[in-house]
Parts: sequence; C-alpha cells; structure tokens
Amino acid sequence: MNEPLVLLPGMMCDARLFTPQIEAFSADRAVMVAPVTKGERIGEIASDVLQAAPAKFALAGLSMGGIVAMEVLRRAPDRVTRVAFLDTNPLSETPQVAAAREPQIIGVRSGRLQEVMRDEMKPNYLAPGPRRVEVLNTVMAMAMTLGPEVFVRQSRALQRRRDQQRTLRGIKVPTLVMCGAHDALCPVKRHEFMAELIPYAQLYIVAEAGHLPTLEQPEESNHVLAHWLKQPLVLQ
Repeated sequence: MNEPLVLLPGMMCDARLFTPQIEAFSADRAVMVAPVTKGERIGEIASDVLQAAPAKFALAGLSMGGIVAMEVLRRAPDRVTRVAFLDTNPLSETPQVAAAREPQIIGVRSGRLQEVMRDEMKPNYLAPGPRRVEVLNTVMAMAMTLGPEVFVRQSRALQRRRDQQRTLRGIKVPTLVMCGAHDALCPVKRHEFMAELIPYAQLYIVAEAGHLPTLEQPEESNHVLAHWLKQPLVLQ
C-alpha cells in the first residue's frame, strides 16, 4: 500500500492549489490537503497538521505550506516518510519583510483584501505564458474564500517563524526541493541553498513556472512529484 500523501498549501490558498496533483495521485494512494489557516504561529499550525494526519505519511508543502512542513518534520520526524519542499524558504522572516506586512494587515482589516492580494500576488511572481491569468484568477478566488482573518493570522505566523536550517540538515528521508525558475518570491538560489543543506536532496527547477508550479506547469510538476513518490525509502 502506498503511503498517504499530505499536501500543505501556501498563504491564502486551499486545495485548489493542488487540484492537478489530487487528480493525478488519488487513484493509487490516500491524498489529503491539510489547511494552514488556523493558528497565529507556525507551531500551532504544525500541531493541527499532525493531529489530522495519518500515523505515517509523505509530506509536500508549497510556500507557507513548505514552512509548516519543516516544522512538522522538526516535531515528528519519525512520522514523515518523505518530504517535498516547493517554492519555500527555510529562513526566519527578515525585519524588513516583517515590517512590510503591517500595512498589508491594516489594509486587509479595513476591507481591502482584494487590493492587497492583487499587489501581493503581482504577475511577476508567475512565469509569462497562457496560464498566467487563469492561475491569478484561481489565487484571487482562493483568497476571497479564506477571507481577511486568515490573511492576518497567516501574516502573524510568518512574521514569527523560526529558522529551520538545522531541521533541514537532519532530514533522513527522500527529499525533493522544487521551484519555478521565474519565482521572484522564493528564488532559485534559495532552493539551491536548501538542497545543499539536506542530505541526498534532489533539486528540480521548473523552467516555465514561477511561484506556483503546481498550477502553472501541472504536468511537469506531477511527473517530478511522481518520481519522488517512487523513490525507495532507504537512502543509498
């Protein structure tokens, strides 16, 4: 029996971020999307994930979901059979980025979620191409579904997050580090750095994608994730 797959979406995203992956992988394994919407700290969100997840599971997280995945690994490494980090960041928030979230939070609290999201998810976060408008529309729809309170909670959790370099160095399961070549939010160099920290990690760059390769290039993303899911659990 293939181990269950737990997917963790990014900030202001829900299961729609992984629609192509759910369709591709749910035929031969249990697939669940765990929300990262409840706590004001990454630790609280990771606790919720661990409570909802099976006893042992494969784990993949994108952006904020990848940050939560690192905390899940830090807390319960024995429960994670393999891990994939997509378009994410292992470092704590810089003071500049943390400060930049404050006017966003004020804007969202004053009823301007759509405007803040439009500025935050600038088109340059995505690769140029025919899917860009469709993906941006999906991102906006997910954000409007989740609403302003989730935006504020997730912003606070990201501001307070810990540095996870030590966690990455200790990973002992098959690991994929994947990102879009056009990702301006979590650039390629950050993922090269992550892959160097993690023993035996495989690095894959999706050439025609930006921050959301699961939607921008679903077929290629599924191919890479399928290869990761087939890797033997014993690292050579």
